[in-house]
Amino acid sequence: MPDRPLHVPLAVATRGDADESVHYGAVAVVDRDGRLLFAAGDPHAPVFTRSTLKPLQALAFVRDGGVERFGFSTEQVALLCASHAGEPRHVEGVADMLARAGNAPEQLQCGAHVPGWYELAGERAPPPPYSPLAHNCSGKHAGMLAACTLHGWRHGDYLDPGHPLQAGIRATVAAFCNLPADRMPAGIDGCSAPNYALPLAALAHAFARLAAGDDDPRWNGAPRRLRDAMAAHPGLVSGAGHSDEALMQAGHGDWIAKIGADGVQAVGVTSRGLGIALKIADGGRRAIAPATVAVLEALGLVDEARRAALARLAAPAIRNYRGIATGAIRPVLELVRCLP
Repeated sequence: MPDRPLHVPLAVATRGDADESVHYGAVAVVDRDGRLLFAAGDPHAPVFTRSTLKPLQALAFVRDGGVERFGFSTEQVALLCASHAGEPRHVEGVADMLARAGNAPEQLQCGAHVPGWYELAGERAPPPPYSPLAHNCSGKHAGMLAACTLHGWRHGDYLDPGHPLQAGIRATVAAFCNLPADRMPAGIDGCSAPNYALPLAALAHAFARLAAGDDDPRWNGAPRRLRDAMAAHPGLVSGAGHSDEALMQAGHGDWIAKIGADGVQAVGVTSRGLGIALKIADGGRRAIAPATVAVLEALGLVDEARRAALARLAAPAIRNYRGIATGAIRPVLELVRCLP
């Protein structure tokens, strides 16, 4: 049996005054030079990156001049990195991206689902079918199709792991994370694109480099461009009321944040050159935001104004079907210093 990561408690769910459930996981805090500064649990645990990978999947396209070739706006660069809510502004932005590169919505292979903004707004979604433009990953897929147009690659199988697009993305991710590509186990994401597992500390290092706007000439300014777009347009990276939007708004341009399915969160801090990566072991989404805010607090990054802005994420209430608060999600993690 393979070794399992040594996860530790990161958050608890309470009922009344008692702890009812525990969410285990791990945290890694890494600087732009790759030094592990703080950790909770196993910072080297292999973690499927899920949607935290999106800025790295867009690196090669931005590096290779795709933004200039097709006239993508800064807002559309943010959509390359998005797990958006399918709001009209998201759908319209992605549709324009496709048109600018000579592609069509029918070419998107991400599938379709209920647009996320209905649930957040407390509205009943209309019956299916739903447009793939409203899929939370449609911006990433529009960028992938644009990359195929840019390089003259075939479009029909752009998600095949052996396609030049996906082979290039895997090589780019490995280079940016300073990992051999064969140390990145592969899988298929919810949107059908290839996805990779990285050591948690490697994901944190990648976000430290993104946040710092890594100026290595190999990247042709792409990390800075992606960082600036995410920080400037948090509502396009996620959606109104979503946790990534709240985190980036509270950071006032200093933080970039990207959540991923199954309990993954990555944050980059520009002013400190830090990357934070967090994994909730059971995949529970409800524990991500409280644990992330607790890490930011422990690192001394949250002043009174930011604390007020993040209050709804720090210890969200658990409510029953009558709206009565029965408990809360409370962070319990403790960061351990890894350098003297």
